[in-house]
Amino acid sequence: MNIHKNSNLIKCITMWFATLFGIGYIPFCPGTTACIAALFIFIFIRSMFWFSIISLVSVVLAFLSCGKAEDIIGKKDAKQIVIDDFGGMLITYSFVPYDIRFVVVGFFLFRMFDMLKIPPADRVEKYKGSLGIVGDDMVAGIYANFLLQGARLLLHL
Repeated sequence: MNIHKNSNLIKCITMWFATLFGIGYIPFCPGTTACIAALFIFIFIRSMFWFSIISLVSVVLAFLSCGKAEDIIGKKDAKQIVIDDFGGMLITYSFVPYDIRFVVVGFFLFRMFDMLKIPPADRVEKYKGSLGIVGDDMVAGIYANFLLQGARLLLHL
């Protein structure tokens, strides 16, 4: 009996993280909503040190929870699993200026790369479990961040 209770608790905690505290259950655009949550983290956490810690913890939690959540839901990369979008968006904003242009452009770049699945994201997405779920979003975040860093250098910001 106690093992069953612990198993249910682990499943609840897993889903709590994978759905980004329930955001994944929003019926309309849960992935985009998770990205908006990441955008607000970037805007309100002005310390790059703490932003980096939150980003790192989010990515680690995504890798730890997404594959298990996929098994619980019983569907590959279910729309309720959104911590991967959140983590990818945080990567997008890593070490970029606190400037509205970067906030807006970064948001749209990440969403574009996340949808287009430019290689190697298209191959990474095919892996089973957390690697497939989270990996393509990490690639999209890196691509978006790379372009933002290029713009930053060009604009001397």
